[in-house]
Amino acid sequence: MSKVIITCAVTGAIHTPSMSPHLPVTPEEIIEASLGAADAGAAIIHLHARDPITGKPDQSPEAFAKFLPQIKAKTNAVINLTSGGSPFMKIDERIQPSMRFSPEVASLNMGSFNFALFPMLERFTDLKHDWEREHLENSRDLIFRNTFKDIEFALKACNANQTRFEFECYDIGHLYNLAHFVDKGLIKAPFFVQSVFGILGGIGTHPEDVMHMKRTADRLFGKDYQWSVLGAGRHQMRIAAMGASLGGNVRVGLEDSLWIGKGKLAESNAQQVRQARAIIEGLGLEVATPDEARAMLQLKGAANTHI
Repeated sequence: MSKVIITCAVTGAIHTPSMSPHLPVTPEEIIEASLGAADAGAAIIHLHARDPITGKPDQSPEAFAKFLPQIKAKTNAVINLTSGGSPFMKIDERIQPSMRFSPEVASLNMGSFNFALFPMLERFTDLKHDWEREHLENSRDLIFRNTFKDIEFALKACNANQTRFEFECYDIGHLYNLAHFVDKGLIKAPFFVQSVFGILGGIGTHPEDVMHMKRTADRLFGKDYQWSVLGAGRHQMRIAAMGASLGGNVRVGLEDSLWIGKGKLAESNAQQVRQARAIIEGLGLEVATPDEARAMLQLKGAANTHI
């Protein structure tokens, strides 16, 4: 088995600042969280930007420019920029940071689907900013748009810069969408498939769901891909353990879960990375370094980015 790549998604666009005092919001907090996660063992740092006052997702390249150079200067970790942005944004806005900075890796959602965040309103009722309640409530009528046209646009925009992708697949059909673009020659092996479990609107978190995603990806892609898993919310570490035991890689971070245990908020991204690392090493596996991750994914190297 290959070494296990840990990706850490440090802030995202799902959770809002009122949900946890530990969610990074300002550039300084995002820098600190990224460096802490890398020191704890994350080979890849997956990044979003936020308004430093309200915490609202901000996909402008200018927002990313406030923390990317500092992160690159202080860690060898692979930098991965979101093209998911916020589910309420369209692809031409979401892809701008990756087009500007030409990172080693960018995320790419592989299909349109319902993306429901509104159940969190049952748990989090004391919200500080007006946008937070609107953000969650409006997801009742939200389709996260990722059409074939959108996906092809993003692939062509970033392929010219030799940026590789974290292909986020929230359901079985997304794997077939990925296979379509592989067949068209727009995606070259080895590619990085991030299976996402537990978002309402996507596949669930039952062990059979995990196995179904793995079996389908193996049948479609054989040895041409690296598999990774992401469990939302309280399912994060259980999914991580299943994925690692099946030969996969692991993604954690406060973008995906605010928790470190039942009813206990994680105090940092690094805390989740350390817990994931303990699971991986407890299985007798080794955690990949950033340069080992680069070799596994055949990345172009940090020196060839525009960060």
